[in-house]
Amino acid sequence: MIGAIVGDIVGSRFEFNNHKSKDFDLFGPGGTFTDDTVLTVAVAEWFLNGARDDLADYLSTWTFKYPNCSFGGMYWRWVKSDVQRTALWY
Repeated sequence: MIGAIVGDIVGSRFEFNNHKSKDFDLFGPGGTFTDDTVLTVAVAEWFLNGARDDLADYLSTWTFKYPNCSFGGMYWRWVKSDVQRTALWY
């Protein structure tokens, strides 16, 4: 999980600006966690709590804690809808 979060932070600067060189600082200006980290943490918390509850509740909770993390439009429509309450994730 730590590797996934570090990779997210390191790569966040290049998400919409491809960088093909292998010569760059790992933790440079503009690097931050994104929606990938937020949702990874949500799933980890769900697992740590026994994965018995609805995963959608965890995803929603973490999404609304960090709403400015580049979540996509279709994801936002899902998380704000009633449909997500009945979605089967597992």
